[in-house]
Amino acid sequence: MTKTLDFKFERTILASPGEVFDAWMNPEVPGTTWQKAEKFKLDVKVDGLYYWHINGKSIYGRFTEIERPSRIQYTWVSPNTLGLESTVTVTFSKKGESTLMTLQHSGLPDHELAMGHEKGWTHFLDIFPNQFGMRKSF
Repeated sequence: MTKTLDFKFERTILASPGEVFDAWMNPEVPGTTWQKAEKFKLDVKVDGLYYWHINGKSIYGRFTEIERPSRIQYTWVSPNTLGLESTVTVTFSKKGESTLMTLQHSGLPDHELAMGHEKGWTHFLDIFPNQFGMRKSF
């Protein structure tokens, strides 16, 4: 069996799960992966495809689960996955007046290029909570 990498990130955001879910899926919102794309397609439905191209790299996949406002899951293929399919799962759980947003990227090949996803997701997730005013906590 081939060894794989999994990354998990959490952010607490001062907004409702529905607001955070909708913002995460909105290509106009800074901090989403969709927002920086040079070329872009997003069809948010189960089996709907997405594609984005940035800095000479194409990233694509399909949505496998959509349960608004609590969960979304999609496949992820990029040059840094060595062309292999991995899975991104994002959950949105009510936590008092806030939302605990958890992003897990699993099934990445155990390779130096795939390790770059940790830095990439951290970059996006450090920007995203700012859309809701004051960042509550990490």
